[in-house]
Amino acid sequence: MEKLAIIGASYLQVPLINKAKELGYETHVFAWAAGDVGESLADYFYPISIVEKEQILEKCKEIGIDGICTIASDLATVAVNYVAHHMGLNGNSLEATEKSTNKLAMRNAFLENGDPSPKFKMVRSKEDYADIDFEFPVIVKPLDRSGSRGITEVKSASELDAAVEAAKEVGFEKCALIEEFATGTEYSIESVSYKGEHTLLAITRKYTTGAPHFIETAHCEPADLTPEMEEKVKNVVFHALDTLEIKNSASHSELKIDADGNIRIIEIGGRMGGDCIGSSLVELSTGVDFVKAVIDIAVDKKPDVTSTKKENAIIRYVFSQEDKTLMEQAIKNMPDAVIKYEIMDSLDGEITDSSTRYGYFIMHDKDGKIRKYLP
Repeated sequence: MEKLAIIGASYLQVPLINKAKELGYETHVFAWAAGDVGESLADYFYPISIVEKEQILEKCKEIGIDGICTIASDLATVAVNYVAHHMGLNGNSLEATEKSTNKLAMRNAFLENGDPSPKFKMVRSKEDYADIDFEFPVIVKPLDRSGSRGITEVKSASELDAAVEAAKEVGFEKCALIEEFATGTEYSIESVSYKGEHTLLAITRKYTTGAPHFIETAHCEPADLTPEMEEKVKNVVFHALDTLEIKNSASHSELKIDADGNIRIIEIGGRMGGDCIGSSLVELSTGVDFVKAVIDIAVDKKPDVTSTKKENAIIRYVFSQEDKTLMEQAIKNMPDAVIKYEIMDSLDGEITDSSTRYGYFIMHDKDGKIRKYLP
């Protein structure tokens, strides 16, 4: 039996663990022991934090793994590619890992290679942005986090101090990135790369709360773009993937398209998108088993990424009692279209990032009627 290492044990990794077991792999899961669901799902669980890449490497050598992977986590890709590099397994290079997990390295790479992205400045202290000349509003974010953590829109210089400190607080490197605010409609692009060949699986329309924290409220596939714009998006994203040297993994690219059709890349992760985009929406809308593709790449098998259909899939998140009522209406009025839903017992507590939303529901159909449940 082939042995697959999986980095992370939270609910985000459940589709990956289940798919690996379904495919006949022996699963070896690494994460800090916190009682997460993946700990009990795994064939073997090792209470080693995902940031302890050297310890993970030693244990993987001892096990004799055949591949290593993760989904929906930028931080986990550091250990994935470190182990793959040192064990001669399939993955992205250490250089690619740095450029796809560190936003400053990413921005510098985009700037050097002509990829369209916002102006930026990395800051550690107030002195670093005392003379900043960006037009407001700007976006302040941690250098090395995802999931909307620590992201704030800043409308004036007087708000910078608090926003920078909030970003530094949740980041690992205690640095913040100040970026020019890109206008337009936001999309994400789900792709896979194998031996440097990229395949675009889906373009997702993203809906967010907007300022100040831009937490995702819904996602929809396929996005309503013209064939010409889809081709333009693909060309821009594939060029950026080459810039980041992403050659053997899934990727999740976020960008905005303004009213004039100009594209600005927000960021790209060398992993599958979270928010159930990769683990659910892609397969529902295209027929491509994205999670299986991630595993195939990890064990150096060419993935089957042939689209077999073009249907509609959405996920809507619960932020309020009104959203919960909308979910209940969807379940009542379109029961065959509701694929899955989850809701917390209590809707109390502040929603500060994507991990603190109250619940969600996923819908799928052929004629697009489910789109009425989008924001």
